[in-house]
Amino acid sequence: MKKVNVKKLTVEGFKEYGYFANLINPDSRKFTFGAVVFHPDMVFLDLGQVNKAALSVTRIRKRPLKIDGVEYHNLSGEGILPLDGDVLMHLAPPTQGNELQFDSIEVFYVPKGTMVSLRKGVWHYAPYAINTDFVNILVVLPERTYANDCYFMPLPEAEQIEIVT
Repeated sequence: MKKVNVKKLTVEGFKEYGYFANLINPDSRKFTFGAVVFHPDMVFLDLGQVNKAALSVTRIRKRPLKIDGVEYHNLSGEGILPLDGDVLMHLAPPTQGNELQFDSIEVFYVPKGTMVSLRKGVWHYAPYAINTDFVNILVVLPERTYANDCYFMPLPEAEQIEIVT
């Protein structure tokens, strides 16, 4: 089985996939109003031509660190925020059609409270819970994307990839 190592989340290493920001411990510009501290415009998410975002929660239970499937969305990006635990997230750059480049898959360590904004077409799938039995993840997509703009591809056994921590 092929293997891939986990990478630290950095601006340089992640820029091909989108944006991210730690929303719990922000290190960004801020406005302070007495007891209120406001950090504006930390992460941008391209929702395509819709005017309504749908906020959903996905509970990820601990499972083997094996990449056995991927998906992408053509019409919008996707926001992913691990709420109560750290996760590993596998990604690959957008491709023409459904031709995933297996060797381009990377895995990133995403600390809880860090919002990840994926660009249109980025290959990904449900993150992996680590350090806890499960993690609740806030997912931001246009309404009904899972029903009308989600291409899922299970990976054949020979192409599955073990994540090495």
